[in-house]
Amino acid sequence: MADPITEAAEGAGQAAGMPQLDFSTFGNQIFWLVVTLVVIYLILIRVALPRIGGVLAERAGAITSDLTRAEELRRKATEAEAAYEQALADARAQAGRIAGETRAAIQAELAAEMDKAEAQIAARAAESETAIAAIRDEAVASVTAVARDTARAIVAAFGVTADDKAVDAAVDARVNEVDA
Repeated sequence: MADPITEAAEGAGQAAGMPQLDFSTFGNQIFWLVVTLVVIYLILIRVALPRIGGVLAERAGAITSDLTRAEELRRKATEAEAAYEQALADARAQAGRIAGETRAAIQAELAAEMDKAEAQIAARAAESETAIAAIRDEAVASVTAVARDTARAIVAAFGVTADDKAVDAAVDARVNEVDA
């Protein structure tokens, strides 16, 4: 009577080797490989790539929107600067008119009235300069923030991981270059 363990070992010795390397099943293996690759290709074409395309289109829209907003803020800052220049010119014209009327009407009070008019001009100019500086600073801060977000989004869209400090430094350098 033979030992069952010995019989199993002898049977296993005859069929030794990896089933993947059995030449008799290569046709089936190649068929299923092709079927699997076609299924993966179809899943990618129908599911994954449209989603990726949608995300890319959404990001492009966001970047365009941010750039449009930055341009609008820049235009507002330019308009505010023009309004400041006009207000300054109007204030100077008004001061000249007040000075001329005062000189013609009252020669004795010339010095007092001139000081008063110049004080008014200085106050209005200081207020206007303060308002314009605040608007300009706000616009530059907004443009800088939008530029940082846009730069991060563009870098992320290229699939590169960038250090936030490096992006901020590059944007700050470019904004300072434009301001100069």
